[in-house]
Amino acid sequence: MMLTASPPTWQQVNQQYLWIALDQIKQRLSEKAGQPIDLSKDPDEALIEAAELFADEWETTAALDELCNTFNLSTFERDILVLCAGMEMDSSFGPLCAMAQGDQQKPFPTLGLAMNLFSHSHWGALTPRSPLRRWRLVELGKGLGLMQRPLHLNEQILHYLAGIHNLDESLSGRIEPVWGTGALVLSHRQVVVQLAKTWAQAFGRDRLPIFQLTGATPVSQTEIAWQLCQAVDLNLHRLAGQDVPSSLKELNQFLQIWEREVILGRCALLLDCTETKLEQHGDAIRRLLEQIRSPIIISTRDRLHSPNRSLINVEISKPSHQEQQAQWEYHLGDFGADFAAVIPPLVTQFNLSRPEIEAVCTSILSRGDVDDLSPEELKQQLWQSCCTQARPQMEDLAQRITVKATWDDLVLPEAQFQTLRTVAAQVRQRVKVYEDWGFSGKNMRGLGISAMFAGPSGTGKTTAAEILAKSLNLDLYRIDLSAVVSKYIGETEKNLRRVFDAAEGGGAVLLFDEADALFGKRSDVKDSHDRHANIEVSYLLQRMEAYQGLAILTTNLKGSLDSAFMRRIRFVVQFTFPDSSQRLEIWRRIFPTATPTQDLSFERLARLQVAGGSIRNIAMNAAFLAADDDEPVQMKHLLIAARSEYAKLEKSLTDQEIRGWV
Repeated sequence: MMLTASPPTWQQVNQQYLWIALDQIKQRLSEKAGQPIDLSKDPDEALIEAAELFADEWETTAALDELCNTFNLSTFERDILVLCAGMEMDSSFGPLCAMAQGDQQKPFPTLGLAMNLFSHSHWGALTPRSPLRRWRLVELGKGLGLMQRPLHLNEQILHYLAGIHNLDESLSGRIEPVWGTGALVLSHRQVVVQLAKTWAQAFGRDRLPIFQLTGATPVSQTEIAWQLCQAVDLNLHRLAGQDVPSSLKELNQFLQIWEREVILGRCALLLDCTETKLEQHGDAIRRLLEQIRSPIIISTRDRLHSPNRSLINVEISKPSHQEQQAQWEYHLGDFGADFAAVIPPLVTQFNLSRPEIEAVCTSILSRGDVDDLSPEELKQQLWQSCCTQARPQMEDLAQRITVKATWDDLVLPEAQFQTLRTVAAQVRQRVKVYEDWGFSGKNMRGLGISAMFAGPSGTGKTTAAEILAKSLNLDLYRIDLSAVVSKYIGETEKNLRRVFDAAEGGGAVLLFDEADALFGKRSDVKDSHDRHANIEVSYLLQRMEAYQGLAILTTNLKGSLDSAFMRRIRFVVQFTFPDSSQRLEIWRRIFPTATPTQDLSFERLARLQVAGGSIRNIAMNAAFLAADDDEPVQMKHLLIAARSEYAKLEKSLTDQEIRGWV
């Protein structure tokens, strides 16, 4: 059986072409050095034949010709390039260069040698603005004069000529290629089509428009940017905003190398500012945007502004409810039927992107025991995985509270108790009322469920939030508004936006503590700070009204809140200081069943004029005292703990409160 030889690969033909080009220069160099040359072969003719082979077999050109055409090199500049390549690839070039220059101390190419060696020579080939030097294809070594300085081929260009294209080493620490999956929901594909059309119409101009992608998730923004580049035949690379060179000199050097990379590899840049602190790196980023001439896309959470370069902001929305429903069904595959009833509540409660939905489904379906779980257990696992998806985004912005309290732990008047149960019911029944019964179509504003818990410290506001989160099977995050509010105009709104944007996917219960720091009697606008305070409050209420989870505000001073703002909050629950009967009930429930007690008088304990939070502190501190004495909790331990709590509150225990305790 005869074996047929495999046709040569592009790499093989390209290297053959390069060696022919090197032989062409080597022949001239040998002739100049007075060395014998092989007259049996004509390198010029061989080069023409190799070029024709490229055109016929590959419908393309060799890397050498591609590079020369791309950078518009003259014949003389091409010859210099090949001469320098020969120095790197053929060990005989060094001695020949020395002999051709009549100086054994010059075993390297120089401009003087090139001027004497090649026809069509011109001085402009190595000026600072010439293609060879502007794009750093050839670099000048140190020397006394321009004509005598060594010429070196850039290493990346050497690899490119050999048919291997990699990022320049100086870029590899900052820039990395982006690989997408090709999967987008319909609304995001439509965004890509529109952006690609805008770029296609602008090709040929000095600079393309800069798209600034905001909204959605960083992963979705990156996927859209990658798809856009695929549509216009560009290779996307990522640069983190914090890695933009800060000094002007470093930035110019970076851009010089990057712009060469753009030309060689048809590249575009994704400037990823989603994790960048703009107050630290904003100036460097703006300088980059003003100077860069190649295609660039910005991915950011907060909108950037560049005074000298217009940015087209593109708000990327999360997938619609219908798109999310389709993604759940697709990624659950054969298990979709088991989740048919739970998918609509998931879509309404959790606003997840396509990659997040895929991650949730993969985490559940990859379990080894997934086939052994009941449908109810599968639903529970799916719900918990959705909660987990948002946690990394929220951990840096808010405190996640581990929820343990139940309805039995709360002592409130029946009216307040019923209001809390109504809040929970509305969160649970959002799908039925908004979607099935059509209320979302009547008015899209105000569909978020918001509540205000007002009352003195220790009266159960945080406990009530815990109970709601636990009953709804959702995470609870506490946001201290006193820490969010900034004296700098606009910063408070920015901080609030970060919180809501991060929480939007997870459907968590948000507990905004210390609302008095932001709310107040703001109606009378006396200066710009009052005006911006109104804007900040309005922004918070606007986001609460649109939030897919449950948002709760707490305040100690309900009377200080403006009535116009209060009307925009759906539920207000007043947590009053507990009366004696409520305190008695709290004391009866405060000790866990595992706690040993002896001769406790809850009626006497209920005389203490303290709220539920202080009752809990007294009970816990007494338990520690009893444990240290290796005794059950007794009234004597509670007396010591009560005195400590009163001292902390700067109050004095009265004889009436503690009479008969011990």
